Parts: sequence; structure tokens; C-alpha cells
Amino acid sequence: MDEHCIGDNATISSFAIEGKNIDNIFSFYQEINRALMFNEAWQLGESLDGLNDLLYGGFGILKVHRHLRLIWIDAALCRQTLGYETTKAYYLQKLIPGSPFNRTYHQQKLAELEAGIGQTYFEIVLGIFADHPNIELICK
Repeated sequence: MDEHCIGDNATISSFAIEGKNIDNIFSFYQEINRALMFNEAWQLGESLDGLNDLLYGGFGILKVHRHLRLIWIDAALCRQTLGYETTKAYYLQKLIPGSPFNRTYHQQKLAELEAGIGQTYFEIVLGIFADHPNIELICK
């Protein structure tokens, strides 16, 4: 862990996500848990909403550190790993008959992805990080 001072006398701590450990959505959350939830008795599940909630603070390492620098090593590899094919499979899984998820929403997102105007899972994750000014994400 690396620490630096920032303008408001808060401490910013650095942690790393190892892209080489990520080959699907499940392993992405395993890596998030390894990097940010190591001091918790529970683990974050495969949930974009859960990731968003985690980044608001109060859980894992963000229970202790208000500001965080997260270095995503091998992010380019994850851009592919969490890219089009993974995202398409993610939406198709949400559309399985009997699934509790909003079919209309996920059909729209799948159609956008297939039309080349939708976000990949990787891009969605980047957007979630960007929505949290207390998190500095550095992709390497």
C-alpha cells in the first residue's frame, strides 16, 4: 500500500487490481475482493450495483480509507476479457426465461451492444469508477 497526501489533508492509499487474474466477470469480482475487501468477513458478489455501493465507502478498505488510488494493471487485457463477447453473454444470461431481471432493459442493452453503440462490461465498470470522485482509477 502506498500513501500520499492530497489537498484537503486526506490520505490517499494505493491498491492494485491485477488484470492477469481476470478472465471473466466472476474473476473480476474475485480480484476486487482480493484488492478491496480483504479485511471483511464477506465478499462482494457479481453485481455492478454492489460494486457501485462498495465505492461509496463503508465497506472493505473504503471503511478505513476515504480516498483511494486504484491501479488497474494490464487494463488493456481486461478491456478484451470484459469486452463484447463477455458483455453479450452477461445480457443473454439476464434474459433466460424465468430470470428475475428486467427483460426490457436487458434486451435494450443487448440490442445497443450488438448495434455497436452499447457499452461493454469493462466500459460500464470504468463508468462506475468515474462516478466516485474519491476513487482515482489509473489504467496501466
